[in-house]
Amino acid sequence: MKSICGVEGVKAAGVKEGKYGLTLIHAEGTAAGVFTSNIMKAPPVVLMQERIVSGKLGAVIANSGCANAYTGDRGYQDAVTMAEIASGELGMDASEVGVASTGVIGRYLDIPLIRRQVMEVAPRLERSAPAEIQAARGIMTTDLFEKHALVQREAFSVGGITKGSGMIAPNMGTMLAFIYTDADISAIDLQASLKLAVKRTFNRVVVDGDESTNDIALCTSTGLRGRVNLQEFQKALEECCRSLAVQIAIDGEGATKLLEVTVTGAPSEESASAVAKTVIASPLVKTAVYGQDPNWGRVVAAAGRSGVRFDPYAVSLWISDGSNRAELVRSGEIVVDLALAKSLMAGKKVIFELDLNAGDGSATAWGCDLTEKYVEINGRYTT
Repeated sequence: MKSICGVEGVKAAGVKEGKYGLTLIHAEGTAAGVFTSNIMKAPPVVLMQERIVSGKLGAVIANSGCANAYTGDRGYQDAVTMAEIASGELGMDASEVGVASTGVIGRYLDIPLIRRQVMEVAPRLERSAPAEIQAARGIMTTDLFEKHALVQREAFSVGGITKGSGMIAPNMGTMLAFIYTDADISAIDLQASLKLAVKRTFNRVVVDGDESTNDIALCTSTGLRGRVNLQEFQKALEECCRSLAVQIAIDGEGATKLLEVTVTGAPSEESASAVAKTVIASPLVKTAVYGQDPNWGRVVAAAGRSGVRFDPYAVSLWISDGSNRAELVRSGEIVVDLALAKSLMAGKKVIFELDLNAGDGSATAWGCDLTEKYVEINGRYTT
């Protein structure tokens, strides 16, 4: 069991037919949600913002291939209908079914297809690794692999699946995340914990800087293993979300390298995050990483336009491949060995570490390089 099916009280299943998939997850308990900040929210997001107020979910239904976005009243009713179809098969109140969609914007759902897929998937719900893989694949669009994470502690577990590859910006992206725990957490504490975890993980991932209409991160607590220390739970939840976030960055559309930026010595965590996200989002940094060009000046230039105040001649900068590390700038002095720096860009991971020397705040952001393949994928997305 890789993730959600490693959590007590969670059953899952899914199906993928060409571009169109469907995932069902059955787990009852307290629930929380975080959603896209895009003002053009898809109807499933609007519906879930209304439903999550109750602090309770019994199941989730998610489809891929059609985002059900920019579809107005019909789209909202279709989202309601999705929940009703699932609730009928699962024998629960439709108001306790979470709904999510991902895919092409501006197209209506094929409700007969969804109804047929639900009838196929619901009888196969189970707590097993194969069922979880089906569920993770059911929500994939341009993803190249399914994404799972499981964090186990002595007293509880936290597991999750997610999808995301393109249209990924600092405020989540075209991202669906379904996270589960068997710790007994109140809805209020779960919402606060999820919001903080998303802030420190999913909201620090940038593939292309475009923020989706459909982002949803839901967390359900089955409570089957009892009360736990809230601080310990927060750390485990963040660890789970961080693993999923990094997997999204690795699987960025057309990506060949994972890009990680850690900022230390900032005035605050928020300012460190702002700098890290600005660097990670820079097309010039991304293309330099793709070309294995040690053009480190692009990193400090991006930091300088982040809106955070610091002395540019007090910073230090390093580059790393995860195993080896080289200095580029030391307290404002250029010390780079270009040949060594270039050699550290040859692998699948490139890390920049930037010390602003302006405080105690720190943060890490994740992304990927920008390649010709990204243009190819998105130039033909609907055709």
